[in-house]
Amino acid sequence: MSDTFSRRLALLSQPQALAQLKHCLHGIERESLRVERNGRLALTAHPKALGSALTHSSITTDYSEALLEFITEAHPDSAQTLAELEDIHRFTVANLDQEVLWSPSMPGHLPKEELIPIAQYGSSNIGQLKYVYRKGLAVRYGKTMQCIAGIHYNFSLPDSIWTLLREAENDPRSATDYQSARYIGLIRNFRRYSWLLMYLFGASPALDISFLRGREHQLERFDEDTLYLPYATSLRMSDLGYQSNAQAGLTPCYNDLSSYTDSLRCAVNTPYPAYQEIGSKQGDEWLQINTNILQIENEYYSTMRPKRITLDGEKPVDALIARGVQYVEARCIDINPFLPLGIDLPQARFLDTFLLFCALHDSPLLSATECPAATENFLAVVKQGRKPNLELNRCGSYVSMQEWGHELLEHMQACAQLLDSSYATQEHSEALGKQIDKLNNPDLTPSAQVLASMREQQCSFSQFALKQSLQHAQTLSTPPLNAEKMQHYQALAEQSHQAQDAMEQQPQCSFDEFMADFLAKAI
Repeated sequence: MSDTFSRRLALLSQPQALAQLKHCLHGIERESLRVERNGRLALTAHPKALGSALTHSSITTDYSEALLEFITEAHPDSAQTLAELEDIHRFTVANLDQEVLWSPSMPGHLPKEELIPIAQYGSSNIGQLKYVYRKGLAVRYGKTMQCIAGIHYNFSLPDSIWTLLREAENDPRSATDYQSARYIGLIRNFRRYSWLLMYLFGASPALDISFLRGREHQLERFDEDTLYLPYATSLRMSDLGYQSNAQAGLTPCYNDLSSYTDSLRCAVNTPYPAYQEIGSKQGDEWLQINTNILQIENEYYSTMRPKRITLDGEKPVDALIARGVQYVEARCIDINPFLPLGIDLPQARFLDTFLLFCALHDSPLLSATECPAATENFLAVVKQGRKPNLELNRCGSYVSMQEWGHELLEHMQACAQLLDSSYATQEHSEALGKQIDKLNNPDLTPSAQVLASMREQQCSFSQFALKQSLQHAQTLSTPPLNAEKMQHYQALAEQSHQAQDAMEQQPQCSFDEFMADFLAKAI
């Protein structure tokens, strides 16, 4: 354990700091496909009872019209975050009619590409912009990719903790610059060590054969409807998932905030030949926002993002440049198909421990060799993380994944104890203990359990996923959401419809004029 890490742990173990640590914030965004009760993708419109996907703060859609996204507020306790997420799930399930939420990250049997519906957001210019962006994603990556779901875990330390650390370290930077630099340091460590999360929580070792649409692959056949890799943890996060040739050169190594924001700004303004061939418009129809590497910053696909809440009409990169990093968003978490919410409290407690460790541990700049090695390690674990004697690249030498994992978990114990002391619980240490068990026994990992269940039940991936989906629908409807909470979410849904109606009734310029103005501001 380094001197710097030890000093930070000692500082935060003081009573004043422990009291502040309880004000960390935790938020979850969980995606889930709507499917019919036979497992087929729902081709229906976003249910009116759930509100407007354009203006609802908690229930919206992601890429496909069938891909729901549930967004919690940021709470000081992960248990509160999960309680809100459960309420949102229960309200949604009560209003899905003959549809259910699909339990895993990877979709089941999909219809033809042209039948997969792109999310719609109404007739306002903002609504149309969101639709065109998704049309652009469809032409760039295909609609099939728009049916992958995941969990985004948002985390921040309170400003008071950063102030305490900055003063103790006599750092001359401003509070904003110090905080941003430390969050970027957290992200560097996340890049180094997130392979461990894929081993512990990866839950997509198999997929329906329809997902590949006849593309070349190196997967093995599980049965006539299912492809898999025997030691895979997360095919979702492999090169079979949401990847882009255009973004291949976009790998910010997060050595400082400005290099990250500069690379995104450049990508949003740099033409890409294959997208230029498609064009932005065909006649009067918009096909994509622009023909650049990225249409907007959010198109950049990464395992973690530095974030800042934006002002009305503000771009994410501009918010980061103006006011610094406010929180981080971990984006590589698979949905656990055995859990009704896709995630549970022990996992959240461990994620908090892991992220605190990444924030407090030494985080030297990523070298030209360490950056690609981090990517190599991540991809090795998502494809063969449970392979006996798997070795990873640590600083140029290959070491046992299991041995390295145990070292990391040992270092994290002090962070788990800090959080336990702050929250007056043992849950962080207990959650850490469960991860040690998984390192010792790969059969305890979600990815292994998925394959074991499929073998035991002698069923395909889609059959397994549907069974879990129907089971979760039952769990989330009994007992139903209480009347007071039901009325709360019904009111939110009605208010969101009213907000969208108000937007659409306001005088507005033509969409072409709106886009001309939008594109001019992007430069």
